[in-house]
Amino acid sequence: MLTVLLLFSVSCQPVNENYQEDAADATFFHESMKQLTDVIVHDIFSPPVASRIYAYPSIAAYEIMQQAYPEYQSLAGQLNGWEGVPPADGNQEYCYPLAAVKAFLTVGRALIFSEPKMIEFEEKLMAQYEALRIPKAVFRRSLAYGEEVAGAVLAYADQDMYKETRTYPRFSIVEDDPSRWQPTPPDYMDGIEPHWREIRPFVLERPDQFKPVPPTPFDMTKGSAFYEELMEVYHALEADDKDERIAIAEFWDCNPYVSHHIGHVMYATKKITPGGHWINIVQIACEEADADFMQSVEAYALTSIALADAFISCWDEKYRSNLIRPETVINEHIDENWMPALQTPPFPEYTSGHSVISRAAAVALTSVFGDDFAFVDTSEEEYGLPARSFRSFMHASEEAAVSRLYGGIHYRPAIDEGVKQGEQVGEYVVEQVQLRSQLTEK
Repeated sequence: MLTVLLLFSVSCQPVNENYQEDAADATFFHESMKQLTDVIVHDIFSPPVASRIYAYPSIAAYEIMQQAYPEYQSLAGQLNGWEGVPPADGNQEYCYPLAAVKAFLTVGRALIFSEPKMIEFEEKLMAQYEALRIPKAVFRRSLAYGEEVAGAVLAYADQDMYKETRTYPRFSIVEDDPSRWQPTPPDYMDGIEPHWREIRPFVLERPDQFKPVPPTPFDMTKGSAFYEELMEVYHALEADDKDERIAIAEFWDCNPYVSHHIGHVMYATKKITPGGHWINIVQIACEEADADFMQSVEAYALTSIALADAFISCWDEKYRSNLIRPETVINEHIDENWMPALQTPPFPEYTSGHSVISRAAAVALTSVFGDDFAFVDTSEEEYGLPARSFRSFMHASEEAAVSRLYGGIHYRPAIDEGVKQGEQVGEYVVEQVQLRSQLTEK
């Protein structure tokens, strides 16, 4: 018996005794998230859909990692309809970071179109994990557990009404009402995701839980509140700081699909979504704070949940108020040759999506990293734009919000009320989702 116990003890010793620490390096997880972003860009997912794609893989990774850290607790019972994942076998050894990455990639691959890109990335990443000399039994067990958790998360995702909304009718245009949204140049696309309010929120009790005040009534009488708001957009780039305003607008554009028309030739450029920009800020903050794997997964999970619920809240209002865009009104009533600095996205104006989701993300990140977390945002460098510096996440969210005025996309109330809406969503998510155990904190 003693001989058997000795052999069992030796066989359980990892070849590289530091493999858990090595695997816990957050670099692999950041690379996985970046790969998911790149595929989202490639597949041209709309901003609301992209937020959903970020949330579920992040939840899968978090639910695995929290089991290895007593100071963290499961999201079971904290997210609407979420009962949690099957627990790991406490009598077995796992490489939890490996299992978390496996679950993240498996869920992510199921939610995008370009599966071969994710498969190729995963094969290369698994080769890097193998180089850590993780015991084979632990390696296989960890991968199997990652797949098991991914299955549970995907079953949860299947119940959120996303698939059902793919079959719903297109948005109907109200042509006899001058205040209602109309498709905008250059492609005059249909309104995207008009039924996004039907998607199950992660934390919000209902999509209109933080319903903003109604937009300013449409009134083209000179001197009316609406007319003044319209003229602010029209004259936004006549200010002395025009160049800075344009730089801000371009930095936060984050339009996943911009079409360019030159004569009879049309081509498109693709970029990260607004939510993708904030997911990239999560990585920047994690690296600046030297966050480990668990802390990084925590930041991604909380931020992605806040982003997803913020999009549901915002889209609920967009298709309720159904307000016309500045470009349409200016071209019809003020200046037929005027063009916004940015291409107008294809959905109603109120409230500003950038304002809502940026504030919600900023609130989530502030709860993790603190109020005065200064950082340099390099998210747009790969798209040819210089980095910008911010004093805090709130500062960045304020600039993201006002960028839509400078870009000619939104009236002022959509921005100001959007910030309020996003802050309410973010604060509610942070209040309701307790990732770290309250007992541990005490």
